[in-house]
Amino acid sequence: MALLDLLGHRWTLRIIWELAQTPGPTFRGLQQRCDGVSSSVLAQRLAELGEAGIVHRTERGYALTADGQDLATDLTRLDHWADRWATRMRQRAVP
Repeated sequence: MALLDLLGHRWTLRIIWELAQTPGPTFRGLQQRCDGVSSSVLAQRLAELGEAGIVHRTERGYALTADGQDLATDLTRLDHWADRWATRMRQRAVP
């Protein structure tokens, strides 16, 4: 439940997604890629993800840890499942 609570915080999934796509952005680079997240919220989310062992700071910027990479892989699987589910829901809605 603690992980689901963390992932439910606004911007958390987007940060994980962005870091999975291209690791190593600086704080400002990550902020730009996260369209409109405030610096205070981004700093808070990075701190939370760091405490959880999902994100770490590198010499170049921020990156997912090994656990964070595993989580991103599992979230991608969940996204694929959601796509299949949404397709089934749309098909059921068609008369």
